[in-house]
Amino acid sequence: MGKKLKWIVVALLLLVFLGSGGAVLVVQQDYAKSQKVYAQAAEKFTTTLDESEISSGGQTHQKGEGPLTPFTVDFDLLQGVNPEVVGWIYCEGTKINYPVCQGTDNQYYLHYSYEKLEDNCGAIFADAQTAPGFADSNTVLYGHNMNDGSMFAGLELWRDQSYYDEHPIMWLLTPETDYKVVLFSGHAVSAYDEIYTIFRGPMPEFTAYLEENLAKSDFYADVGELDPNAHYILMSTCALDFVDARYVIHGKLEPVGEHGRGW
Repeated sequence: MGKKLKWIVVALLLLVFLGSGGAVLVVQQDYAKSQKVYAQAAEKFTTTLDESEISSGGQTHQKGEGPLTPFTVDFDLLQGVNPEVVGWIYCEGTKINYPVCQGTDNQYYLHYSYEKLEDNCGAIFADAQTAPGFADSNTVLYGHNMNDGSMFAGLELWRDQSYYDEHPIMWLLTPETDYKVVLFSGHAVSAYDEIYTIFRGPMPEFTAYLEENLAKSDFYADVGELDPNAHYILMSTCALDFVDARYVIHGKLEPVGEHGRGW
């Protein structure tokens, strides 16, 4: 009986091991599939420009000028796939290079890609309660913290000053306006923190909000005094600092080109 019990235990452990290995393989396949989906999206909908194709000077497009950004997005084609795509977020030298969606709730794009297909990696998406076109004083963007470093997992890299120094800006392109995103703060918060409050317009509380989060930053950004009349984004992902922790990055939106209606 002793030997029989021993072999039963060994068999059970082997089954657990094989099951775990199978689960890991499934996860890896999911990651690979999602990475392929978004790599194909970047190839299909965006065009990277060289220095000679990027206009210099000025803050808005003038007739005959080229784009003021390092890439362009074909939003007509992209919104033909999903009308809920509202932008494209990009940071050079990182994995952040994704369409941004905005649905009717904050759950759908946790489980579905920008194509509205089931995907455990989800999509980058704007808070459903924020005004379209990034018109509020602050707009919250959410993304998973994936183990392969995809989606918004890279936000935590800004904990290090040297990483911020190498990546002080991002780009947010929308169907209406292109923006340089000037990063100024990154830190851990609770998922239930008031940092997720949406401010519809300038007010003293929003000025205090900006100052407070600038002071909390893990990195130093020499951005001077923040303009409460400007528009900002807050990018958020899960973190392991404590239970229900999130890591957030704040950025100021600086318009660099208008091609349609703006604010």
